[in-house]
Amino acid sequence: MPTPTAGHALRCNGDVSFWYRDAGLGPVHPPLTSSTTADVVVVGGGYTGLWTAYYLAQAKPEWRIVVLEAETVGYGASGRNGGWLSYGMPGLNRMYAASHGKQSVIDFQRQIFGAIDEVVAVTRAEGIEADVATQGEIAIATTPAQAARLREEQEYCLAWGFEDEDLELVSGDALTDRFAHLAGGTVGLWSRRAARVQPAKLVSGLRDACLRLGVVVHEHTRVTDIAPHRVTTGTGDTVDARWVVRGTEAFTADLPGQRRTWLPKLSSVLATEPLSRAQLESVGWADNAVLTRDAAHSFSYIQKTADDRIVLGGPGTPYYWGSGRDRHGETPVASVEALTASFDRLFPALADVAFDHTWTGVLGIPRDWSATVDADPATGLAVAGGYVGDGLSASNLAGRTLRDLILGEDTAITHLPWVGKKVRPWEPEPARWLGVRGMYRVYSAVDALERRSQSPETSRLATLANRISGRH
Repeated sequence: MPTPTAGHALRCNGDVSFWYRDAGLGPVHPPLTSSTTADVVVVGGGYTGLWTAYYLAQAKPEWRIVVLEAETVGYGASGRNGGWLSYGMPGLNRMYAASHGKQSVIDFQRQIFGAIDEVVAVTRAEGIEADVATQGEIAIATTPAQAARLREEQEYCLAWGFEDEDLELVSGDALTDRFAHLAGGTVGLWSRRAARVQPAKLVSGLRDACLRLGVVVHEHTRVTDIAPHRVTTGTGDTVDARWVVRGTEAFTADLPGQRRTWLPKLSSVLATEPLSRAQLESVGWADNAVLTRDAAHSFSYIQKTADDRIVLGGPGTPYYWGSGRDRHGETPVASVEALTASFDRLFPALADVAFDHTWTGVLGIPRDWSATVDADPATGLAVAGGYVGDGLSASNLAGRTLRDLILGEDTAITHLPWVGKKVRPWEPEPARWLGVRGMYRVYSAVDALERRSQSPETSRLATLANRISGRH
């Protein structure tokens, strides 16, 4: 049932996501009903699993590749995210550099750039209509402390694989002329290395491309156990395979022994009704760059859709006790209220616009905020995930990397610093719940403090929270 919102009508809460409803995902593929064999069995019908299946099927058309999905393709983060093909590194530069050196991180960053281009190229080659727009990404500072962090971010990125043309600081008339909808911003950091997509259309198109290559997809098939060369489903059926690929991301906690592997962090999103021409003119939004209006600690991600809706995600309830999850995308009242407050602060001219849909998804967060790709020839077990919110780009690179590792090929991407990285487990409850909820309370408080104080200095509380969490 829709949750009341001050000044805004809300038409739908949950139902997986607006993207999912909008995509029209097509017929459901039947569940697995008997034990079988395969060359590769993929657990998880999201981006990680489907990209891996796609590239393996291209390389080995004679192989039998089976994808098992507990719900329907794209049900998880792949069909609920903010629709950013971002340049973000799936992890911490310093963590990767500590084990592999600085040049390996620079190489990694440039491979992420290449992954954005690769995703766009595949949509064109496969005829996937995913509302792609390649107009970049901009972060906007609305306080002096945020402006200082954007300048630091530019310097930091230039030291880790970015070229001068990849990042541009924009201010004054140049800012308002190019991004008029961001009135109130003081400095923007714009990058050409990003694109907008409709994520559920992308994942359903990728599924169809896999099917054309001969990949077998079974939906409503929940895997309850993963072992060397074998998976077992909830009905007791098995798939024996040379390789078992786990692409379960935030749903990994459901598997035996994996409760503390990746924390399922919640992120809530809202989509407005389509905006009229007058409403668009009131915020001056004519481009299709993805953006965050605040360079804040409690990050917001925003895009304008192909049918002129604003989609905004970010603040809200970050974590449920015991690695719990939402119920089919249903968003708690506190998260709806936080999103509404954020929207009203960022877009005051749209105070009466209706919210067509709000939903919640989960993303996999490693304890050290650094992703993993691994494949063990001895056990046939392969895994990728823990993308810390940058999975749209990183999952494509992960899928190509798993292909090379499974085929035993020595390539540039099989030497990237996330390959073979061991996962540090999260603390048990209640430490996990207290830590995550406390950290995000601090970030929200610091953002409010910075807006009031107008100090150019980042709060020491935020710095402390980053150090404790391992986030920076």
